[in-house]
Amino acid sequence: MSGLQSVAPLRIRIDTMHCPFCGANDTRVTDSRLVAEGDQVRRRRQCTACGERFTTYETAELVMPRVVKADGSRETFNEQKLRAGMLRALEKRPVSAESIEAAVERIRQRLRASGEREIQARDIGEAVMQALKRLDQVAFIRFASVYRRFQDIDEFRAEIDRLSREPGFPPGTADDGER
Repeated sequence: MSGLQSVAPLRIRIDTMHCPFCGANDTRVTDSRLVAEGDQVRRRRQCTACGERFTTYETAELVMPRVVKADGSRETFNEQKLRAGMLRALEKRPVSAESIEAAVERIRQRLRASGEREIQARDIGEAVMQALKRLDQVAFIRFASVYRRFQDIDEFRAEIDRLSREPGFPPGTADDGER
């Protein structure tokens, strides 16, 4: 064991919480359970000073990147805005609510997983277009026409031609697993 030193184990106490009854800062966890489909931990605690029991809920705080708009302004990511844009494009289209929610969740997870503090609004728009392209061609063209500001029928034609040349179209001809 030459060159190695014995190091005392590091002890970190993660269950210290102030008692809401007496204010003591030493409590003991008596029970922990996953709740809310595993997104939350419910803990039963007991104060070592006064003996009172109480429940706490623990969730991970997942911070979404801020959105940098075309004019340079910044705003908080708004999942409702993302969903509303997709729903507008998918209005009266044969796409299930589950497929839409799954697409919204995939985009949200991709943004969070990027680890970036800020993301360009155009990157979110492109992610929405990719999701819509997999879900429904008509919805994709609707969204693209607004997002890319089509000015005339030729721009629609060009986008439709580009779409029709892509492998796996129409959706369902390739194993896209999105519907």
